[in-house]
Amino acid sequence: MMVVIVIITTIYLIYTGYTYYNSPLEERFYHPHHHWFKPSGLYGQGLGILGTFLIAFGVSIYIARKRYNFLAKYIRLKYLLEFHIFLCTLGPILILFHTAFKFGGIVSIAFWSMVAVVLSGVIGRFIYIQIPRTIEGRALSLSEVQHMKIDLAKVLTEKFNLESNTIEIITSLISKENTTSDKKTLSHLRKVLHRGDLPKQNRSIILKMVKHEISLAGKIARLEYMQKLFKYWHVVHMPFALIMLIIVIIHVAVTLTFGYKWIF
Repeated sequence: MMVVIVIITTIYLIYTGYTYYNSPLEERFYHPHHHWFKPSGLYGQGLGILGTFLIAFGVSIYIARKRYNFLAKYIRLKYLLEFHIFLCTLGPILILFHTAFKFGGIVSIAFWSMVAVVLSGVIGRFIYIQIPRTIEGRALSLSEVQHMKIDLAKVLTEKFNLESNTIEIITSLISKENTTSDKKTLSHLRKVLHRGDLPKQNRSIILKMVKHEISLAGKIARLEYMQKLFKYWHVVHMPFALIMLIIVIIHVAVTLTFGYKWIF
């Protein structure tokens, strides 16, 4: 839903001001709606204010929840992260149209810092979802993930009364060496299960258990690497965010000094 809103908003902004944004910079002054779309215009400046507000709110509420447990009883961290990403994607898009695609001086530094923050945020989200977490969003340690694994051979013997050779085949299929080819593993497993006289419901349950074990094995294999990568990611993400924040504050101060106060 959030992605749809971002896409629809972007299409609307392009459609609304296409003739203006597509005009050469030196000819925009003669555009009939120049006073409206220019960065200091009612529409253009409004986009900048709204975009800045969305970013500031998205960052503030996420930091408040993550570091100070603000509204912890009501909002799960993983959902708030998605909301943070949504606001910090939509906000920069509004600011992009606020600039009317005219970059120069100190504003260009803020803009490209913002681009770096957004791109690193996308990468950060990918890393984030690779790290197993509790339902509240807390990252699980390696030992906690390892404790989630079950003694598959024991369960298959006691619950489904499978033969030992069938169990050996199944456990070998989900060994560490085979977790890189999940589709082939599951396809082979289906063939193995069809050889026995197992009811369809039991085959389905076993397949789900195996998928779960393969998923856990993969998470365990990459957990330590992803945790280190996530730490290094902060080294890139945070400095660009701070640079953007400082320059935006300067930009707003200069704007107010020159008397551009929007509707206030």
